[in-house]
Amino acid sequence: MSGAGKKVADVALKASRAIDWDGMAKLLVTDEARKEFATLRRAFDEVNSTLQTKFSQEPEPIDWEYYRKGIGSRLVDMYKEAYDSIQIPKYVDTVTPQYKPKFDALLVELKEAEEKSLKESERLEKEVVEVQEMKKKISTMTANEYFEKHPELKKKFDDEIRNDYWGY
Repeated sequence: MSGAGKKVADVALKASRAIDWDGMAKLLVTDEARKEFATLRRAFDEVNSTLQTKFSQEPEPIDWEYYRKGIGSRLVDMYKEAYDSIQIPKYVDTVTPQYKPKFDALLVELKEAEEKSLKESERLEKEVVEVQEMKKKISTMTANEYFEKHPELKKKFDDEIRNDYWGY
């Protein structure tokens, strides 16, 4: 196997170990996001499996002696010389440097969106708790108790009454 192929397979294996799939899955909120995440994980696993099977195996060496016996040494030597002269170019990664800044910028944007999402989740959880408390108390609550929690509504209603506006 070529050194570059083995290197790619090793990097892919290390990357798969470093990914906290379960931790990321816990952060997902919607069913659509879970489906997309499952698709991403399957695709990653397929690519990783392909890299591990194709690039982690050494090719079988050619048995030149077997061919010399059947074909003749002159022709086999000519093929062996041509085979040995093949130079496989080293892979030079020119793509990663182009996309690394974009990827880093996306990571920063992701962190900001995550923080914003967590703050919004906290706010919504508090609002849900308030609504649940209100739901429990609503049947026994007086208008004054309600207006204590919502002074803006009391002001609105008082203004409408004061201005003789009854919604007609």
